Amino acid sequence: MVDDPGIRDAYDSRAAEYIEVLGSIELTAAPDRELIDSWARGLAGPVLDVGCGPGHWTEFLRTRGASVVGIDPVPAFISHARSRYPDARFREGAVQDLPAADRSIGGILAWYSLIHLSPTELDGALAECARVLVPGGGLAVGFFTGPVVAPFDHAVVTAYAWPTAELAALIEAAGFGVLETHERTDPGARPHGAILALRR
Repeated sequence: MVDDPGIRDAYDSRAAEYIEVLGSIELTAAPDRELIDSWARGLAGPVLDVGCGPGHWTEFLRTRGASVVGIDPVPAFISHARSRYPDARFREGAVQDLPAADRSIGGILAWYSLIHLSPTELDGALAECARVLVPGGGLAVGFFTGPVVAPFDHAVVTAYAWPTAELAALIEAAGFGVLETHERTDPGARPHGAILALRR
């Protein structure tokens, strides 16, 4: 997640509600678990779960053998994650300044953690992901899809929907090769997209 005071404070104030509604792996969609599980098995090296929120995806990756660290700027999320998943590693941080050396990370999961970035901010976030990933390192992005790039009233704070092809082109321009794109609309939910890419 982006380290913006307004966004951080909005999530911090509603962390308990978010955790109850979305904060466990059992509440995630089975196709997402299958996709991320398959993606993680192809990684070599340490993994960052960027914008880890309550930590359930970090724990999911850890139980599948990944050396993973969950990163989030929201103190309430990190506190909850450390308490609920004591065998996993978490630290406060954000996508603008990842706590890793150049070319040192094997994979980055950014699952709905880039959705609050405006189009002008997203370039920098993707560049930072590219900086820390080894060549051939994996990037998995989850996002909301839409016919045009447009903000919408997310339950916590303004978020952006992207046409899949347009976001994929932006990821390519940041130094990645896109491997797969996925789209899905679940009943009662906004259209979902996922992009898997490799650092060139």
